Amino acid sequence: MTTSAHPSTQKSLFWATGLMLFALFFGAGNLIFPAAMGQQAGDNIVSAMLGFMLTGAGLPLLGVAAIGYSGSRDVQELASRVTPLYGVLFAVLLYLSIGPLFAIPRTATVSFEIGIVPFLGAEAAAQKSWALAIFSLVFFAISYWLAMSPGKLIDRIGKVLTPMLLLCIAVLVGAAVLSPMGALQPAQAEFVTQPLVKGFLEGYNTMDALASLVFAIIVIDAIRARGVSDTKTLTGLTIRAGILAAVCLAVVYALIAYMGASSVSLFGILDTGAAVLSQTAQHYFGIGGNVLLAAIVFLACLTTSVGLITSCAEYFNRIWPRVSYRNFAIIFTLISCALANKGLAGIISFSIPMLMLLYPLTVVIILLAFLDKFFGGSRLVYVCTIFATLVVGLLDAYKTAFGFSEATAAAINNSLPLYNIGLGWLVPASAGFILGCILNVASKKKA
Repeated sequence: MTTSAHPSTQKSLFWATGLMLFALFFGAGNLIFPAAMGQQAGDNIVSAMLGFMLTGAGLPLLGVAAIGYSGSRDVQELASRVTPLYGVLFAVLLYLSIGPLFAIPRTATVSFEIGIVPFLGAEAAAQKSWALAIFSLVFFAISYWLAMSPGKLIDRIGKVLTPMLLLCIAVLVGAAVLSPMGALQPAQAEFVTQPLVKGFLEGYNTMDALASLVFAIIVIDAIRARGVSDTKTLTGLTIRAGILAAVCLAVVYALIAYMGASSVSLFGILDTGAAVLSQTAQHYFGIGGNVLLAAIVFLACLTTSVGLITSCAEYFNRIWPRVSYRNFAIIFTLISCALANKGLAGIISFSIPMLMLLYPLTVVIILLAFLDKFFGGSRLVYVCTIFATLVVGLLDAYKTAFGFSEATAAAINNSLPLYNIGLGWLVPASAGFILGCILNVASKKKA
């Protein structure tokens, strides 16, 4: 027997769930990367922002919708349509990447860099490593406490923390929009010639497309916990929550990027998005601006940290039930706390090669989930498409980590369309899909 909530209850659940999902997505990278990109994009901010929204807001929406549409229990079940072994390997790598190895530690380091460092004096700054250690312990202790009650995430995040976060963001970006710091300056580097493509690739850094396949499960479980078990209602609420979260992300991205673009005439090109946010807050509100920014960053990063710890602990408990959810949460919290003390720059540089490998594979599995009925769910199509994508993903990861010689780079650029702009996987993935469809039809005729 299936049940569905009353329409008024569904409406309340939609808003709370959508805002919870936005807060889970909106973390460290969602603050610093649009601000930095805005500075670089300058007067090409519109094109760059459109590209950023495609990967920073559009892909997360597709990821949430894909899980709801496919009816998959989790990302492993969806990826297992390729092969069961691939499903396990892809899911484990994905969870570790958006979990304790990269994304969770980054939530603490960004909170520290933006929210705490501006308050440290010259002498205290010399003891920055000790300050980071103490802050990360407190940050992850709170994260762990909130993650211990995953069924209460809608009430704690969707109804309390998210409205507080949105209010703080509105105050800061509202000031920047109503009273711009200066005129937009000329675009820099690749934003001069390819702002749309460069913005598209910058959106990878948020890691939200990867997280969407994970956070969708939190949304579905949270909706089920409210008594909704009807499949159609459950899928509809999940997708609608994804739309609300994506719209909120897109609006906030646009405002933060504009804030970054308008800051160049006043501050010049700064090293990081964290510096852009810090100096902008201080410009408008003085010391109060630093407090406001600290609140924004802490709330944004805390909600994401909680969601990721919850997701990772639930998944690994499912595949290895001998270790409890609580123990996995403790393990991932401790690992994240230790890695957070490596610093923000180290985490970002270490994570980029993995992003270049996982992002194309994630985009392709999402698209295949929507096209599944078109080719009858044939494993041949999944295998051919994913294999072609994987080859290029491995090339991208190697290139980012170690680099190619000029001769090798030239040879690959000449033979693989769009590779020089970071989209070399598009043509091989399309070719693999077509080949898989042909082989699928041929095998059916032979049978």
